[in-house]
Amino acid sequence: MNLSQVKLVVTDMDGTLLNSKHEVSPLFFELFNKLKSHNIIFTAASGRPYYGITDKLKAIKNDIIIVAENGGFAVKEDVTLLSNPIKDENLNNIITIISKINDAHPVFCSKTKAFVMSKSKPLLNLLSEYYASYSIIDSPDDIDNPIYKVALFHEESSEKYIYPHVKHLESHFKVKLSATHWVDISENIANKGHAVKHIQDKFNITAEETLVFGDYNNDIEMLQTAYFSYAMENAHKDVKSIARFETKSNNDFGVELILQKLLKEKDNFVL
Repeated sequence: MNLSQVKLVVTDMDGTLLNSKHEVSPLFFELFNKLKSHNIIFTAASGRPYYGITDKLKAIKNDIIIVAENGGFAVKEDVTLLSNPIKDENLNNIITIISKINDAHPVFCSKTKAFVMSKSKPLLNLLSEYYASYSIIDSPDDIDNPIYKVALFHEESSEKYIYPHVKHLESHFKVKLSATHWVDISENIANKGHAVKHIQDKFNITAEETLVFGDYNNDIEMLQTAYFSYAMENAHKDVKSIARFETKSNNDFGVELILQKLLKEKDNFVL
């Protein structure tokens, strides 16, 4: 098998397509136009909210599929492909559990905005990057939108100080380390892998025709949907153990490097 057969490219955003300054490179947009000329479907799959992804990819947002909130919902040209918000009773159970965790700062993520129950300065400083549209609330009763994901922020390490307290929820929910400071909780079905499988089925694309990039544990399920599964050099060790291949870091154009190889093989195959 080689990259010339790829019909679907899926990439995570933070730590993968975005560099450490949260930027998309001009080179990527150049390569995207070439992917489009080969009729390759491109999907951005992120723990970010929909509006956070479109802000980074606004120049191409109408030409791609967007999988937001770790697979909570997917959109193509303003058409919703799937939507799996947290059920009300499940959300109430999650709130009860996380309210007992010291120094866990919850962010409740809806399609159009986030609801924040915290005044943590490090968190508030990050919100403008990840959740440009948000409201600070005093109680979960103030939430008035369906919630797709509960993101728990810890100022030092979510893996050390939050994950052990919510790990037991994995039998009923999707609980994922999504970055150094974040643990995400959503419905079990709301994961990037389920979303990618839905896209594969919709467009009749196989795992052998799918290329996926990821760096953190919320990418594991979607890496498992693809033969061409790439961990970034900067990826979490669990991701590297799952991915079939590895590329350079997000600061060294790891995604772009493989896309260049893909396009070269496509061009050679056409010739």
